[in-house]
Amino acid sequence: MIIWLNGAFGSGKTQTAYALQRRLPGAYVYDPENAGDFIRKNLPPSLHTGDFQDYPMWRTVNLEMLTYLAKHCAGPIIVPMTITNRAYYDEIIGALSRDYALRHYILYAKAETIRKRLASRLEGPQSWAARQTSRCIQAFDREITEQRIDTDRLGVEQVAERVAALSGIPLLEDRRSGLRKRWDRVVTQCRHIR
Repeated sequence: MIIWLNGAFGSGKTQTAYALQRRLPGAYVYDPENAGDFIRKNLPPSLHTGDFQDYPMWRTVNLEMLTYLAKHCAGPIIVPMTITNRAYYDEIIGALSRDYALRHYILYAKAETIRKRLASRLEGPQSWAARQTSRCIQAFDREITEQRIDTDRLGVEQVAERVAALSGIPLLEDRRSGLRKRWDRVVTQCRHIR
């Protein structure tokens, strides 16, 4: 099964992905941004775009990688990635869902909640992620509207539990202390600073 966590930057996709991984034996978190970083680093600046999703090869590489993982990984594959362009959504998520069990969830939050979450990771109102908030919310209100989970009043573990319940997969009991949970969230956040 592929579990795709979509949503605005700051909606909690990455934190939720790793919360799920900790409680799902054999789960693997696949990060499509790595392909974007590779492409950007290997192109001359004159060929850079504002969003690496606009490179056709980004979409092709991620579709091929996820197809390979779906064929060969025994456990769930968790994909935390914002996709707001309907054509790109169809090209990757639509294609995968025709051949594999794929669950797509939009981790939805109001702009005010997203701004607070971005600020907690030291991203101000002029950061790239913050400047994308309106565009993302608009896309999830109009273009890509399937299976929303409102996260404004939910913690990471609650969102993970909701995703698992909607996906029909049982989670292991989380026996970590409150301190360990906070530590794990900080570690995840630090590992994904770009």
